[in-house]
Amino acid sequence: MIFKSFKNTSKIYLVLGFFAISLSGFCQDSTSVKKKSEFWKKVQIGGGLGLNVGGGFTDITVAPSAIYNVNDYVSLGIGIQGSYASVKNDYNSFIYGGSLIGLFNPIEQIQFSIELEQLRVNNTYETIPNSIKNSFWNTGLFIGAGYRTNNVTIGARYNVLYNEKDNVYANAFMPFIRVYF
Repeated sequence: MIFKSFKNTSKIYLVLGFFAISLSGFCQDSTSVKKKSEFWKKVQIGGGLGLNVGGGFTDITVAPSAIYNVNDYVSLGIGIQGSYASVKNDYNSFIYGGSLIGLFNPIEQIQFSIELEQLRVNNTYETIPNSIKNSFWNTGLFIGAGYRTNNVTIGARYNVLYNEKDNVYANAFMPFIRVYF
């Protein structure tokens, strides 16, 4: 969908990686050091980890993210995600990608969110005599709302681009717990 026109998405991730590394570079100018520390005071790191194993089933997810607090009301950020799921002798899935995150806090306890997510999905279905491979890009646009206390937000989000046939998410509506430090 959004990134289908890019033949080599590794270039996108390479550019994002260099951007992240360049943000952490040191500078000799004392005024830049002061600005840098002001920048980092407004950055929060968070994300999610998931592990589910048992009975021939494995599901592992790693999804770090970072946001920049523009002011008391608006935060913008990026995230990356990788997951692996397997059902023994039946199914394997490897999903990876990134997202752009926008958070709005009209009052301290309420948080609205919008997240644009682009994932590469690689599914393999084990069948006899041949396995079936299905690889595609999946775009999600999540609109969410939650109750916020300190660094934790509990709420729900809805994927307005949800497609049941994509086998990426069980349904369009998802609860979440969001933590940023």
